[in-house]
Amino acid sequence: MAATHLQPLSADEEAAWRALAHALIVLPRALDAELVAGHGMSLSEYGVLVQLSEVPHRQLRMSELASMSSFTPAGMTRIVDRLVAQGFVERRKCAADGRGSFAVLTDAGFRHLETAYPAHLASVRRHVMDHIDPGDLDAFMRIMSKVSESACRG
Repeated sequence: MAATHLQPLSADEEAAWRALAHALIVLPRALDAELVAGHGMSLSEYGVLVQLSEVPHRQLRMSELASMSSFTPAGMTRIVDRLVAQGFVERRKCAADGRGSFAVLTDAGFRHLETAYPAHLASVRRHVMDHIDPGDLDAFMRIMSKVSESACRG
């Protein structure tokens, strides 16, 4: 579409967009900094541990783990490598496919996740949920879901 046909954002739309854009930058930084300071793990490492904790046998193929996140396969490999070095995740070869491998959450990794969860929950409440009126929560969730779905479709 040619730029001449685009409808400029209204002042309110521009303000909303800038607020969202700023939140998308500062919120992950704040959550990450608090996890690193309190538990020695990044927000992306925490996310991997959560994903693995929620699936049967606490394991996922590396390709599935990468596709569930915003990371490239190479980026996911680096995250999993750090978790392996800490004893929180193990790699297992896929018996059915010699090329594939699984990331498996260890008992130590699950315990570490359980230890970090209360602090992360407090951080999410402090930085996000405490600023949303209960009556606005459903609308907030619907809007964020629509924005996410649109971004995923491209």
